[in-house]
Amino acid sequence: MTAPRLDIVGIGNAIVDVIARTDERFLDRHAMRKGSMALIDAATAQALYAAMPPGQESSGGSAANSCAVAAGLGAAVGFLGKVADDQLGAVFRHDITSIGVTYQTKPLIGGHPTARCLILVTQDGQRTMNTYLGAGGAFAEPDLDESMIADSAILYLEGYLFDPPAAKAAFTKAAAIARAAGRKVALSLSDAFCVDRHRAGFLQLIASSVDIVFANEA
Repeated sequence: MTAPRLDIVGIGNAIVDVIARTDERFLDRHAMRKGSMALIDAATAQALYAAMPPGQESSGGSAANSCAVAAGLGAAVGFLGKVADDQLGAVFRHDITSIGVTYQTKPLIGGHPTARCLILVTQDGQRTMNTYLGAGGAFAEPDLDESMIADSAILYLEGYLFDPPAAKAAFTKAAAIARAAGRKVALSLSDAFCVDRHRAGFLQLIASSVDIVFANEA
């Protein structure tokens, strides 16, 4: 087994976050479950964005954020995730590469716009996330960089990307590539509602391919 060139390669949603502070009444009015992550469609995303208090925009996504922090701490990091060929996609690409993360996934041409996550933060610090996956949901096996995965000490998989079926299939293949190269596979379970949606699939993936599991107490 050759020495890895990268410390970590992450696979996850490539998202631009919109973060705003609010109160629980706002959550109740919009039928949100506090502390959860809900998938929303384009129309809901547009309406909720218009109703939100003023917020801050920044590139994000669970695995992408972890990769950015690791790169900031000096690790050699790659990331795989899908954006559209649009303004927010360009923002995401600029932000993640400027911190030193290798990011070469081809953008989606036509179709859905770049994903965004509308995050409401209540006074107790709880985050309630409303995610429009957009182009991120188009991530599939052809987007895998097999040489990057095989050349990384750890493959880090984001549980949230288990929602789109094509991405779920890509996870399975990516894990197989990493295992064949003698690398470690790590999985974040993301949140309790994500586990509820994919319990059987997560258990199967963990049993067959995962060395490290990240989970919050719930």
